[in-house]
Amino acid sequence: MTDLVFIEGLRVDALIGVYEHERRAPRPLLLDIQMRFDNSIPALSDALADALDYHAVSMRLVEFIGQTRFNLVETLAEQCAALILGEFGAAGVRLKLHKPGAFEHAASVGVVIERGRFA
Repeated sequence: MTDLVFIEGLRVDALIGVYEHERRAPRPLLLDIQMRFDNSIPALSDALADALDYHAVSMRLVEFIGQTRFNLVETLAEQCAALILGEFGAAGVRLKLHKPGAFEHAASVGVVIERGRFA
């Protein structure tokens, strides 16, 4: 299976960080997500019920991340990947989590993780 469903630049506000100034107010995070999913069935049926619904994934992540209070982006990325695999039936996920403005000398910092069957 080589199909991907993707979401790029999903903006979510989150309370995340290890430093006191990061814990005062939510800050924007950006997520780029690629999800391995067999699109042959939804392509034939033309039915959303058969597809990996990127709108539903996006809204679920916005809800989930808005309720979290993790220190590390690594923890948040891992939990988001597990949520996608567990709740939406993706065979694999590649998730890039950006934390813009976290470090004055870089536009953004973050992590990229791959979970499940991705290759």
